[in-house]
Amino acid sequence: MAATSASACCRSPAQHPQNVAVDAAYPARRRPPWSTRFRERLIFPIDTVSRVVPRYRIPRKTMSILADRPRLEARSLPRPLHTVPRRAVAITLIAGVLAPGLANACSTCGCSLNSDWSSQGYAITTGLHLSVREDYFDQSQLVSGTDTISRSSISFPADQEVQQKTINRVTLLGADYNFSRYWGLSVQLPYTDRHHQTIAAGDTDISTSNARGIGDLRVLARYQGISDDAGIGLQFGLKLPTGRFTQNFESGPQAGARLDRGLQLGTGTTDALLGVYKSGYLSQSIGYFGQAMAQIALDARAHFRPGNSLNVNFGLRYLDAGRFVPQLQLNLHSEQRESGSQADRPNSGATLAYLSPGIGIKITPRLDAFAFVQLPIWQRVNGLQLEPRRLWSVGAQYRF
Repeated sequence: MAATSASACCRSPAQHPQNVAVDAAYPARRRPPWSTRFRERLIFPIDTVSRVVPRYRIPRKTMSILADRPRLEARSLPRPLHTVPRRAVAITLIAGVLAPGLANACSTCGCSLNSDWSSQGYAITTGLHLSVREDYFDQSQLVSGTDTISRSSISFPADQEVQQKTINRVTLLGADYNFSRYWGLSVQLPYTDRHHQTIAAGDTDISTSNARGIGDLRVLARYQGISDDAGIGLQFGLKLPTGRFTQNFESGPQAGARLDRGLQLGTGTTDALLGVYKSGYLSQSIGYFGQAMAQIALDARAHFRPGNSLNVNFGLRYLDAGRFVPQLQLNLHSEQRESGSQADRPNSGATLAYLSPGIGIKITPRLDAFAFVQLPIWQRVNGLQLEPRRLWSVGAQYRF
């Protein structure tokens, strides 16, 4: 989409095309009564039922509501957009992610970047969005508590496992469909390629594993009809146990032994996902978003239960740089200890904070891309764990 001219950007709110359309239909500009706003939010389930179940007969009174839909939508145009240049609204670039920018491919190694378009105020138009994201991070820094541990200070054989490195390459495939301004559904499936090296307790040589395959599927519904501008939303869904959790070590003294559950492709459990987000504009050139997402294990499987986790993300983006959108995120991740006889409870659970600068670019009117780097600014882990010095993320989204 071409950039809006300077004259268009400098229009007063009363001259904005969206305001003119609303004024023409409603000169008084009164807030619609609660009954009208409630009926408008019901349009999504009614439309969906009539499409999926053709024999379902919609009551005559409801049909009158659907016939009045254009007037309802014109009346409910988001007010904050009236003071924002159309170019800023049209640039649907990523602001950064609970999963939602929550990747499930690692234990407590960050993975908290928000690359979720919906939680950044962009998902207000109906249609299908497809996305792909590639994460790379090399966990080679040994950490205990808040301190970095030098491997030269450890003599082998040791009385506990000392991990050497874990190289992660995660491809996250996503599909997001907006049924209306207020309802949406997203599906995310990770594919992980992980190389892991460790020295087990009592060993002097390295044991190695290589895991490749799909991880746990995430299905997340979205409702953003709490506010008239669709700037506040709720997210709820499930993480399903589609990833394998029976990977073994391939070489070294531990060859044939079961790999730690925290390093498997999936957890084997079904987890509940609950989130809330807020997005808006600080000025005509600066947009913001905030998101919190909790992941709660609903069951245990094969003597293992993953720790519950919470991701909190904040982001800013600058919208007045043409086709480029500089962005900055603060990503917080906290995870409880694992439990069960197959869990490595002493060396699980952490609280991490990352600062993530990045940039988005509008390649075509329908295709957007982004690149980010996550830099750890604070970390506290339980026991002895590996953490990355930085995480790299690149991705793209196509809107149909």
